[in-house]
Amino acid sequence: MNTTSPVVPSVASPRSLWLVFALITTLFWGVWGALIELPEKAGFPATLGYVVWSLTMIPCAAVALVWSGTKLEHQWKQVGAGMVVGLLGAGGQLILFLALRNGPAYLVFPIISLFPVLTVFLAYFLLAERASRRVWAGVVLSFPAMAMLSYQPPNAPAGATHQWLPLALAVFVMWAVQAYVMKFSTRMMASESLFFYMMAGALVLVPFALWMTDFSQPVEWGWKGPWAAALIQSLNAVGALMLVYALRHGKAMVVVPMTSLAPVLTVILSLTLYAVLPHPVVAIGLVMASLAIWLMAE
Repeated sequence: MNTTSPVVPSVASPRSLWLVFALITTLFWGVWGALIELPEKAGFPATLGYVVWSLTMIPCAAVALVWSGTKLEHQWKQVGAGMVVGLLGAGGQLILFLALRNGPAYLVFPIISLFPVLTVFLAYFLLAERASRRVWAGVVLSFPAMAMLSYQPPNAPAGATHQWLPLALAVFVMWAVQAYVMKFSTRMMASESLFFYMMAGALVLVPFALWMTDFSQPVEWGWKGPWAAALIQSLNAVGALMLVYALRHGKAMVVVPMTSLAPVLTVILSLTLYAVLPHPVVAIGLVMASLAIWLMAE
């Protein structure tokens, strides 16, 4: 079985490969987070943004396979594992849309943002991953930082908890398990094959995204809509591919919390683009997240 990964510049030693890929993921997702609202504000629904995102996964998967020279693996265990990863991630995204329709973002996002807590637990007990005290300090510090970076002032009613809380918890579990299965899957298949089946899982759920879209409302079909979404969502797709490589070379209990701190860059870019000062809670989270990344990048 060929498990060749893309060539990385010689300055990156095998030990630091995970860090290179994790930082690329954090960078791309940070920029994506700062720009993702632009198409939606222009009148292109988030559900259609999901459709565009799933389509941007296709060229990423194709380029990864061709560039690495890896043949697509198709044993049932490999296909199944890859599809599980894709369906958990994409399904969680669609459920998040439902949660945000029924509950306030300032409560939903902090809950979901802490999914790496469960991933770390699974990696420690099921994958027997271990880390130094310094890395553990960074991992632990990243959890409150995630919650703070996701903080939004309560400017809307909380709504009925029984409607949105189960949905938010479902996304929390799905994304945590997805990261665990992704790491587990890199031990039995090439990264490129895994990403291909992740793409397939995302495409399978496109009909559900279309069903969730309210086409009775006007939709922006010009450059500010699907075309802008394609450019922005490409950052998300490439970041996801880099995450697979990061997990192949690194520990899930370190990689997942680090890449989940992409909002650090999102906040910085938002300050520059929109000239908006962050809430004090977000500012504290920004400092804590930066320190956490430094500690984990051992």
